Amino acid sequence: MNEKTFELVLYGRNKCHLCDEVELYIRSLAEEFPLRMRMVDIESDPVLHEEMMFVIPVVEIDGEIVFRSITHVVTLKELHEELYRRTALS
Repeated sequence: MNEKTFELVLYGRNKCHLCDEVELYIRSLAEEFPLRMRMVDIESDPVLHEEMMFVIPVVEIDGEIVFRSITHVVTLKELHEELYRRTALS
């Protein structure tokens, strides 16, 4: 099995309970999948803030934005399925 390390970026902001929830999901998945997570506060960049203020939390995997919270916030199951799918492809 390939032990590719996934690079995840969680875009959010301080005091965002949904962002905190997704962060916990990602941290729990790190027990099963090799991954590195980086958090980006969208309020630190006016362009990111404008682009993402209504769709956080946003999850990027390996440079691709995979989940935006447009109609619902990404679930642990959806994150797991996406990482599993990417593991199977590598």
